[in-house]
Amino acid sequence: MSEALLPPAPGTQKHLSIDLVNSVIHLPGGRIVDELDSPEETTSWLKERELVDEDATLQSYCQNRLSGLRADLREAFSSCAAGQSFDPQILDRLNKALTAAPHIPLLRYSPDTGFHRSTEHPVTRLVEYAMSVIAEDAAALLASEESALLAQCEAEPCQRFLLRTHGRRQWCSTRCGDRVRAARAYARKREKALKSSA
Repeated sequence: MSEALLPPAPGTQKHLSIDLVNSVIHLPGGRIVDELDSPEETTSWLKERELVDEDATLQSYCQNRLSGLRADLREAFSSCAAGQSFDPQILDRLNKALTAAPHIPLLRYSPDTGFHRSTEHPVTRLVEYAMSVIAEDAAALLASEESALLAQCEAEPCQRFLLRTHGRRQWCSTRCGDRVRAARAYARKREKALKSSA
């Protein structure tokens, strides 16, 4: 859904954690588009990222858990981008998500196929597995040198996060940059018109 509204922000395709945080989009006019708006949409979001099997069906409990992780990651990313300290409770919740389920494929054996690896989990643990993979991605990002590139789009009302592809990058997309530049040009034109009429 977000790809139709805005192109992916830099870093989204590399980091599941940025992708999750950017799964809610604030558009001009106060409109909000949330890719995790229902259990069905949450399931689709996870399937598209191959975090659950194609036959998986998640409930509202799972949707709420993933939305909670998204809120925690948003706070963590905001703190990182602003150079502020983290709330210890958020750090605790991220660590719990990280260890909620093994995200390393386990070794299995079957007489038909021999040894193989899989991340099979009971249906009740599907969201925990997805959360642990996303939390691992976030932990790797926040603990790396790449965290210095983490930024929040400076175009109002956009709140998406991105990895700066160059030092002067301020916006998550050309669309956001164009909107800001157009607003600035309009403000200058209006100010000039007011000064001429005075």
